[in-house]
Amino acid sequence: MSDGSVPTIPGNMPTPPIEIRNLGEPLRFSNVEDLCGFSGGPSRPDGKGGQIVDVIERADFLSNQRSFHILAENFAAVVSHMARQAGVAVDIRHAHTVLMVLKPDMSAELWVDTAAVVIECETKRSLVAGSAVFAKDIADITKMAFPCVSINDDDKVLCIFREAWQFGLAFDLNRDKKKLDLSGFYTTLGYLYRSMRYWHLYEAVGDPVRFNRLIDAGWFPFVEIINSEFKDILNHADSGRDMGEIEAKVIANFDEARLIHMFERWIKKTHLAAKSDLLREAIDSFVKGKPISVIKILLTEIEGIINDAYRAQHGGNGAKLKVLLAFVEASATQRAGSSDTLWLTAEFGRYLTKQTFANFDPATQTGNAGSRHAVGHGAATQKSYTMTKALQALLTLDQLAFFT
Repeated sequence: MSDGSVPTIPGNMPTPPIEIRNLGEPLRFSNVEDLCGFSGGPSRPDGKGGQIVDVIERADFLSNQRSFHILAENFAAVVSHMARQAGVAVDIRHAHTVLMVLKPDMSAELWVDTAAVVIECETKRSLVAGSAVFAKDIADITKMAFPCVSINDDDKVLCIFREAWQFGLAFDLNRDKKKLDLSGFYTTLGYLYRSMRYWHLYEAVGDPVRFNRLIDAGWFPFVEIINSEFKDILNHADSGRDMGEIEAKVIANFDEARLIHMFERWIKKTHLAAKSDLLREAIDSFVKGKPISVIKILLTEIEGIINDAYRAQHGGNGAKLKVLLAFVEASATQRAGSSDTLWLTAEFGRYLTKQTFANFDPATQTGNAGSRHAVGHGAATQKSYTMTKALQALLTLDQLAFFT
């Protein structure tokens, strides 16, 4: 654009320099009925000889919800009826991605596996146009959009799509009361996509027994491992197998090149760049197999790093730990735009409380090298200074680099 601003595709997503085209044309219908929504329950007498019904105008569902199947069947019936009225046969039951756009002039476009799809992601590394993007590069998924479909703010939209072995359904049919929030609709589709693709993760952290088992072992679905090593860690924890086996494999995956990449990500943040010499020393110690040095450096610096980030935003002399932990969660939620993203902001706050900043009993010597308090007070047992704890400290700092 000549004014130097960043062009956008519908839904406030930047226009990529790589040309994108739809895979085909939509089915177009005219004189369609004005779909207002779906009934939220059976109609009931209004006491005046008529009926009252609650109409769902805007909602989203996953296929593990009973309501999804009811609404999906009715959506398919609406499409089939529309097609029959136009003299064509359409069955969307075997489609992957279906988008229906209803226009104010009572026309409609039906895109059945023909609309180009863009997934907006936050990545762990910088990418240039045309770069291959691997699962391990993805830190979060924020939107799912149809960049080459013209959708106006007075249109209505419905979308049903598949990811792996699940389906998502979202619609916004509230044309009369307010303009279509297309960006919000794309964010909803991103939420559905993320929920289906990472169902194993959300299922694990949603189960208190499984999640506590992970935390007790010092593990969390850290951004750096969420698309790589975490699934194997989770499977080992669920099966009750010796964690040492999988932990040794995970540690072996963190060679110097991968750690340096993490370090470069850290020092882009001012509050981490100020500690660059210390952080580099921790990485060098990990590469040399010296977990004591790694843990002593990181866990004694980590509260100060959070405090530096807090002061950068709020000024003053910093804050006490309880306030700092709340700040980490709020900062991450603000950056991610939601608390239910892959960053799992609330769950990470719990991890910090129960693991990184866990209290210890000096009388019973229950401290271990995963706790900043135990390490800082010299109360962690020597045998707890392991390479596993050292890696968990590195991954915790890396998570904070994303969050603050």
